[in-house]
Amino acid sequence: MRWRAAILTTSDRGVRGEREITNALVIRELVEEELHGEIVDERVIPEEIDEMMAALIEMTDYYQAHLIITTGGSQLHWNDITPEATRQVIDREAPGFPEIIRQTLRADGIAAATFRGIAGLREQSLILNLPDSPLGVSKALLALIPDIETALLNIQGRAGNDE
Repeated sequence: MRWRAAILTTSDRGVRGEREITNALVIRELVEEELHGEIVDERVIPEEIDEMMAALIEMTDYYQAHLIITTGGSQLHWNDITPEATRQVIDREAPGFPEIIRQTLRADGIAAATFRGIAGLREQSLILNLPDSPLGVSKALLALIPDIETALLNIQGRAGNDE
């Protein structure tokens, strides 16, 4: 199956054109090559909770993305609101994904305790908060690829049931 994916970057500097959005390029490449996904929506928005919530809802409800990956806004900075916005729009959390991200970051010597990202389901969409750097995004997403595929199959009711 070809998964529909969306990428949401929160970055005030990116919106103003003061920063190149390399995280999204890494996500796009890995989703297309490793998950054989199709990017149906990609945005850079300011770090504002209402705007982020609206984007996540549109990506799930209008674009019907199977997978939404966010980057930016998940650290301890005062205006980082990605986990809070995500928590407002999901129906259920999927705590295993951020646990794997933190383990992967720690194993690679990257500060893991400051990553506040979450993951969860909104209807038939899996929303994942990834770290704020291209290296963190790459390491985290590569570690998650097998679990993402399994999760998407489960969400769609297509995974085999071994029980």
